[in-house]
Amino acid sequence: MTVSPSATPLLTVENLRVRFPSRTGYTEAVRGVSFTVGREKLGIVGESGSGKSVTGRSLLRLVAPPGEVTADRIEFDGTDLLHASERKMREIRGQRISMVMQDPKFSLNPVMTVGRQIAEAYRVHTKASRSEARRRTLDMLGAVRIRDPERVFDLYPHEVSGGMGQRIMIAMMLIPDPDLLIADEPTSALDVTVQMQVLAIMDELCSSRGMGLIFISHDLNLVASFCDRILIMYAGRVVESCRAGELHAAKHPYTRGLLDSLPRLDDDRAELPVLTRDPAWAAEGGR
Repeated sequence: MTVSPSATPLLTVENLRVRFPSRTGYTEAVRGVSFTVGREKLGIVGESGSGKSVTGRSLLRLVAPPGEVTADRIEFDGTDLLHASERKMREIRGQRISMVMQDPKFSLNPVMTVGRQIAEAYRVHTKASRSEARRRTLDMLGAVRIRDPERVFDLYPHEVSGGMGQRIMIAMMLIPDPDLLIADEPTSALDVTVQMQVLAIMDELCSSRGMGLIFISHDLNLVASFCDRILIMYAGRVVESCRAGELHAAKHPYTRGLLDSLPRLDDDRAELPVLTRDPAWAAEGGR
């Protein structure tokens, strides 16, 4: 299933497949996924194991062996990512496309100050001087609404809160000014207030920089309120796609099941509905 973006696509993915060896042969984690992303916010939603994170990693060729990635096409701004050299991919990763992994704070090096890590990421891609990298880092920390950047620059990861850790990681990924950011559940470990603050920062940066965003999450309500378009994934496939504002009119049984299972304040049901496997659509999108 292919979705057309609201603008000229930065990234085009056609028939993406990712498989891993198992005792019985191979297990396909991603099966025939196709989509495009422009300078917009695209949400990818699905339950755990639906293939969301593997899809994000495969775009940057970060699926380690023995995992196998194939596709008819993975093209970013005219570059064939599927067949590009590793040297070319190193230029693209971080500089043109950045990725915030799950639990971003734990991706930081525990023995380096956060400021040094961000500055190092900037220098790798720009060859800037130490003083220029420090200045740019302080500016970026301010852009993600961290108070007193000078003080935070010299802190170690264990000295910052979860919310600040998320912001620091976002600052590190955005400092090279990428065209596309892949955010893999960057707010999953945060309370609602901090979550909204981080989303507001990302929204502001996307708007001001004209950056594309792939936002991966299991939270349907969150994605619907934040993104422009939504892909629903089930068992490695995209089973439905729509504009965020049209989610309430979704037709696929799996999407309807996800919507019906969301708790509501005005809901007096004793139990939430349980998703069941209907042969009519499980054969299309199921295992």
